[in-house]
Amino acid sequence: MVLRSCIGKNEMSEVEQADVVYACTDSGDLLMRLFRPSTASGRGIIMVHGGAWTANDRTTPWVMCEALAAAGMLVASLDFRCGPDFQHPTASADIAAGVRYVRMHADELQVDPNTLGLIGSSSGGHLVLLTALKPDVPEHATTRVVGTEIEGAGVCSAEVRYVVALWPVSDPPVRYRYAQEIGRSELVAAHDGYFGSLDQMQHASIQRILRCDEATHLPPAMIVQPGEDANVPEAMTLDLVTAYQERNGLLEYRYLPGLPHAFAYQPSKATDTLAVDVLSFIQQQVSGL
Repeated sequence: MVLRSCIGKNEMSEVEQADVVYACTDSGDLLMRLFRPSTASGRGIIMVHGGAWTANDRTTPWVMCEALAAAGMLVASLDFRCGPDFQHPTASADIAAGVRYVRMHADELQVDPNTLGLIGSSSGGHLVLLTALKPDVPEHATTRVVGTEIEGAGVCSAEVRYVVALWPVSDPPVRYRYAQEIGRSELVAAHDGYFGSLDQMQHASIQRILRCDEATHLPPAMIVQPGEDANVPEAMTLDLVTAYQERNGLLEYRYLPGLPHAFAYQPSKATDTLAVDVLSFIQQQVSGL
């Protein structure tokens, strides 16, 4: 594996950072930022940023990335193709390619591929759930992993052991109508930019996928909902919890009163506490490996 560039080193946590190309597309290469601990635990996780499917990049969730890496995990934070230039399911296909890249390079990255999980926030929370539930379907196998000549599932599986969804936009058509009702025109435009239609939003709904029995995998999930989230209605998240449990999925739900949407993008005591909770959940899923 050749690192494109060494970004630097955090002296407090001893986390090294570097960017690497993980996928090749007609529109250009896709980068992941690797957060590598000085002492590796052999566990790995793929991070997916939020931004209403249309904004931000691999650097945005650096606080949580560094916290997880400081605890011994390899963290791969992804760039992926967003709206309005690209539409569903492009982002989830890119994320599946990111999982495949890490799995293919597990020895070099000093990670046990059986420990791989996905974590994402907001629209990224939606995308990690979508990818985790349907890792190897044809629509998630169209992004070519760098160093290969074929696309998708023919390389290796994008299956993960667990998924962590922080304030996920789990049901896009529900949130679309919510954004319209409360006058959030920027969120309405972002939905339109990535999905293009209500039919495509419905196609990507995690609740619909679960209730229509379309999920090919059902990994253990951790779902987090801030109490003062102005972007993700609590009722939608509770419906996600119900839908997951209806399929007999193992799910841990955390409600965090008094906290706003995307609070963990900034350092704070609440972010530190969340990182500890996420690490505890991960430990439960990978213990014994």
